[in-house]
Amino acid sequence: MSTSRRAPATATRRDAAQADPGRLTPLPAGEPGDDPAGKPAGEPGGRPPAASARGLTKTYGRGAAQVHALRGVDLDVPSGRFTAIMGPSGSGKSTLMHCLAGLDQPSGGTVVVDGTDLGSLGDDALTVFRREHIGFVFQSFNLLPMLTARQNILLPLELGSPRLDDAARERAHELAESLGVADRLDHLPAELSGGQQQRVAIARALITSPSLLFADEPTGNLDSTTSAEVLDHLRRSVRELGQTVVMVTHEPDAAAYADDVVTVQDGLIA
Repeated sequence: MSTSRRAPATATRRDAAQADPGRLTPLPAGEPGDDPAGKPAGEPGGRPPAASARGLTKTYGRGAAQVHALRGVDLDVPSGRFTAIMGPSGSGKSTLMHCLAGLDQPSGGTVVVDGTDLGSLGDDALTVFRREHIGFVFQSFNLLPMLTARQNILLPLELGSPRLDDAARERAHELAESLGVADRLDHLPAELSGGQQQRVAIARALITSPSLLFADEPTGNLDSTTSAEVLDHLRRSVRELGQTVVMVTHEPDAAAYADDVVTVQDGLIA
């Protein structure tokens, strides 16, 4: 399943969790991420995968110090679903996410995101593609300390255009409202709790309506109660906004919030 000679792995489908109250928009019939006809994403007649990897390899170092982080991974990430990538430390799960997100260049193989082969893009084009098509949520929040929560959320749009229109500001407010931080928009990160900072980071990742949102251990710096709130918001973005989310985690409790689970071990899909 993990080599280029075998069928590409797909995330294991899980029973959908109970829908949450207060939805932003209605969902079509079927599983989260299915098309309006109810066909599963990534299956014939359904939505194409949000991202695909074929024969993906990543090697660090040379000679005796060489480390094979990925050993020929084939994977399809379904659209409009919450996928968790699990594995122990050193398994290759973060390397896989970095390659899928265009943050790291694979040693071999191909990555296609939203119909674009990332290997065909130069550095500048890849930077623009990431900004317009991919959102990121990190364990350490990565908010700019001198900017307010509102300014942090709007930052990806400002990088792409020097002028922000009223629609962009309204979307930022709507996202902040749905994430429960609308009353903190004029505060600096240092004035926010860890959970509030991570929710601002999620809003920042969603502001461009990305094709994929990648979350790298998003609850690693949070307590259990706040972690549950952040994971619930990620799940709601899938169910209510149709967002595709890929989360790297080593915590089974966090992976339980996902629709689908991929397990990585020794650089292979287990």
